Amino acid sequence: MDIQAFKMDGLGNDFVIIDQRNQNLNLSKDQIIKICDRKFVGCDQLIFIKKSEKKDAEVEFYNSDGSISGACGNGTRCVADLLSKENGNKEIILWTSSGPLKSKIFDGNLVETEIGIPKTNWREIPLSKDLNTKNLGLQIVSKNNIEHIGGTSINVGNPHVIFFVNDIDDYDLIKVGPEIEKHKYFPEKCNVTLAKVINKNLIKVRVLERGAGITKACGTAACATAIAGNINKLTDKKTDIEFSLGKLSILIDENNSVHMRGPVSDIKNIEIKI
Repeated sequence: MDIQAFKMDGLGNDFVIIDQRNQNLNLSKDQIIKICDRKFVGCDQLIFIKKSEKKDAEVEFYNSDGSISGACGNGTRCVADLLSKENGNKEIILWTSSGPLKSKIFDGNLVETEIGIPKTNWREIPLSKDLNTKNLGLQIVSKNNIEHIGGTSINVGNPHVIFFVNDIDDYDLIKVGPEIEKHKYFPEKCNVTLAKVINKNLIKVRVLERGAGITKACGTAACATAIAGNINKLTDKKTDIEFSLGKLSILIDENNSVHMRGPVSDIKNIEIKI
């Protein structure tokens, strides 16, 4: 099977995008995993674009382990840019399993997506029981065996937990991340972020995404971290979230809706033989 596809990324968070509007494909979970495998094509998530009667398009996100992802901020921004270059519109609305997401396209490959109002109720995240979502009381241990207790949990289309620590490099995210991702508190698993507040308008982070592992960037994690910082009175409503390859700018507006702005890569056409 020959598949025409695109490769894009947002700050190194990379995607294979398959446009199903004009090609009828039904890929198995094993085929999705193979495409995401970096020994084959390689990406953090696989995205399908589908026809939509109400919006510009419908999108489905799949993690590299073949599981479905409810939302993908950077992936949404990449698809919005792709469709904008196709139809010339500077506003793109995509339908996701979490609802419609509106994006604005700016010069210089900048795209802003409104993620919406975050969910902080334990049932909406969801958690396995009624807990204080501002501080779950979860323990992570540093490389030097220093214990840290915390964890703020938020859902921005998928569940996240954020730990505000003194140094994000003090922790082995490869070890700590999966322990929290699969913790009994999270029946649907969760994304895990280590965050260091630099000032009221800047947070440095490292992220492990559920079903994808450690990624260079994560749009919804950036949004969740900015919200968690504001909830804990650590940051203002406008905050930059810094990843290893750059920053995403997050704004919490007067309606408590979250906007994410940042760069996307150029579009690369690829052919997949599978």
